[in-house]
Amino acid sequence: MSVSFERELRNLIKTGKYYLGVKQAMKALKLGKAKMLIVAENTPPEYKRRLLYYAKLSGTPVYIYRGTSIALGLAAGKPFRVSVITVLDEGQSRITELV
Repeated sequence: MSVSFERELRNLIKTGKYYLGVKQAMKALKLGKAKMLIVAENTPPEYKRRLLYYAKLSGTPVYIYRGTSIALGLAAGKPFRVSVITVLDEGQSRITELV
């Protein structure tokens, strides 16, 4: 059975713990709290480079969302842009199986 990203993202938002945004993602990566990063495809290159660097250092898996930050925000049920979602606890979702 394949895992639908949008369904699992909604399940994460409902039952899990997460951070939105680059600053909180960087902090979670540096402290080793992040279990997974979801990065929008159109995240500014300097932010994306730094996020991927720290994710590699900490061994955190990264999922590159094939859409804009607006689409990622809408998929998460938020009425604003979301460049990065940091998964702290996946709750009942199986979103970590995507990576």
